[in-house]
Amino acid sequence: MAYVPVPKDLTAVKTKVLFNLTKRQLVCFSGGALVGVPLFFLLKGPAGFSAGAASLCMVLVMLPFFLTAVYEKNGLPMEKIVRNIFRVLFLRPKQRPYQTNNYYAVLARQSQLDKEVRRIVGKKAKTGCEAVIVPRREASDRSRRRKGPADR
Repeated sequence: MAYVPVPKDLTAVKTKVLFNLTKRQLVCFSGGALVGVPLFFLLKGPAGFSAGAASLCMVLVMLPFFLTAVYEKNGLPMEKIVRNIFRVLFLRPKQRPYQTNNYYAVLARQSQLDKEVRRIVGKKAKTGCEAVIVPRREASDRSRRRKGPADR
């Protein structure tokens, strides 16, 4: 009786369409053939290349298509790997500083504002003025404010 090995992870199974190739492989191989075969005949005839040189040029032109169809590392296809390398080398900054949310600095800034408000209120009370100016909190301070029992 014939046995067929069944992989434990079924997400790695790819459906085959034609000639035991996936749709992706079929598209890449046919794209390589559409570019490489006419190039071979163009180089062999009018350009004066020998058959060996023309076939070598054809293979070099078709190689990226074949790599795109077959090569896969850590579940990523070739074009995603090339895109990630391009992003790292050219688009992203070389130095990425480590940044944190410093809650102590927010509390210290709030304490300074509270002291300033108390100082202003104390001056206004001595002069008899009724208007009290309360400095506005920054957006970052407002979002990190602790909720009291009345806010819940």
